[in-house]
Amino acid sequence: MLFQRHLRSLTVAAACFAIGCISLSAQDSAHRGRKFKAPPPTSKVEVTVVRDADSKPIENAAVIFHLDGDKGNMELKTNEDGKSTIDILPIGATMRLQILAKGFQTYGEDYKIDKPEMSFDVRLKRPGEQYSIYKNHDQSQDSQKNQKNGDAAPKDPPPAAPKDKQGNESKPPANPQGQPQ
Repeated sequence: MLFQRHLRSLTVAAACFAIGCISLSAQDSAHRGRKFKAPPPTSKVEVTVVRDADSKPIENAAVIFHLDGDKGNMELKTNEDGKSTIDILPIGATMRLQILAKGFQTYGEDYKIDKPEMSFDVRLKRPGEQYSIYKNHDQSQDSQKNQKNGDAAPKDPPPAAPKDKQGNESKPPANPQGQPQ
């Protein structure tokens, strides 16, 4: 009886020892499945959106961050101070910042994220009048705009239609074809 008790305790001890050895070998770092890869360093980007006319903040404007490639985009809304902050954009990426607000022109610009903290102040303008070909436009204003934008001055109007051989545009030919003289 005493022998059986020792045999049982010896069997339980051997089983515990075997389980302990198996669990220690499972914790071996060389046999783990995946290795941990640290995420890339990120930048904190703060965007402030205000009206161009009076510098008042624009609330609830959509601030969209498009990352280069197919990495997706993120959209945030501005708060009552016209500010929107994001802190997950990777340093070294190229970002297209797009801002949409009701009653204002759409803003878009590309930026390189190269600092741990960046801030952008954007002034949104009201939409301008549409350009119509049916309205008369002042040529001096148009030429100033073209020169300001670096375009060449408007070209002279095309030359008049070519005249016939005799130089008489108003007189019909003396002998139309198909009529006897």
